[in-house]
Amino acid sequence: MIYGSQGAKIEIDDRLLAHLQLVIMTKLRRNEQFLFAWDHDEAYARGHTALWINPSIPLHFQYVGSRRPALNRAWTEALMDAANSAGGLRVVPEPAEH
Repeated sequence: MIYGSQGAKIEIDDRLLAHLQLVIMTKLRRNEQFLFAWDHDEAYARGHTALWINPSIPLHFQYVGSRRPALNRAWTEALMDAANSAGGLRVVPEPAEH
């Protein structure tokens, strides 16, 4: 994912990125701004990052693989619930599909 005019690149697994794209684009289509926060992978660096997602800030989704991953509706709903909360969108573990 590439965010902002400075082109901040955020490495996200294709499967997770597909789910985040659906949630983020749904929120942006509604003209809703929100916080997106995640913990860094220990292999990358310790700590966490938070971004303010706003419809006026450029956002680009870039996938490594050639196929779009299948979506898990339960995971999308869990991510959307997080995005709609006061704490903002956070990556939650993928639940089993209903």
